[in-house]
Amino acid sequence: MQWLIEPFAYEFFRTGLSVAVLSGALCGLLGVYIVLRGMSYIGHGLSHAIFGGAVVSYVMQWDFYVGAGLWGFLTAVLINQTVRRTRIGADAAIGVITTASFAVGVALISRYRRFTQSFDAALFGNILGVTWEQVGVVAAIALLVAVAILFLYKQLLFTTFDAEVAQVYGVRTQWVDTLFALSLAAAIIASMQVLGVTLIAAALVIPAITARLLTDSFGRMMVLAVGLGVLCGALGMYLSFYVDVASGATIVLLQATAFVVALVVSALRRQVGSRLAHVHID
Repeated sequence: MQWLIEPFAYEFFRTGLSVAVLSGALCGLLGVYIVLRGMSYIGHGLSHAIFGGAVVSYVMQWDFYVGAGLWGFLTAVLINQTVRRTRIGADAAIGVITTASFAVGVALISRYRRFTQSFDAALFGNILGVTWEQVGVVAAIALLVAVAILFLYKQLLFTTFDAEVAQVYGVRTQWVDTLFALSLAAAIIASMQVLGVTLIAAALVIPAITARLLTDSFGRMMVLAVGLGVLCGALGMYLSFYVDVASGATIVLLQATAFVVALVVSALRRQVGSRLAHVHID
């Protein structure tokens, strides 16, 4: 049991573990809606867009959370409005708007080369640099998102499975979509320090897909996705501590391993079900 306690002697591990668990739960929760709505690309796109906002906030000497947050929220709203008011598909709107935003960040970095290395953490994550203040920010965002989903549970569920019918029954799907996009942007900003731009999309999608392979129940899928996010976040921190590998990459690799295991279990379950069906028929 000593190996479980030893890392807690270091403050960076205590803060890192806290933020990894919170980010895992947050990404797992939102990932369920992303996967069921076929929006896996939006996590990748918004994370790149927010990186552009992070660079702009640095250049303008704004607070990171204020600058990146406003940029991410505006990007999310712009994507929603573009899809609703034009004939452009969601994937195309996400591709154009978020890629342009990321390009703004890259252009500014190439112009102000003196701070290029400061954004390694934004790109690849730097959990060693997390402070208790940042843990508090992530915890606050996770709590706000959880409360929002709790209050809008039925509307989100209805909109996720059939937006057109939801509108007929009086659900204001435009506001639901906008609120969800804002929640997603907030989650990405909160998780950027842990996972970086390059890995956030995976953390949003993999736990939810894994949970989907294991159950057809929406409620159980949500619990499993959150649980996997928390478990992989905690185990990933321990592995990265002892193996000396980047924590963000370790967390995502653990999630990918869980996905492979779920894929095998799902395939075996189908084979057993098929054989039992043949036995009953015979």
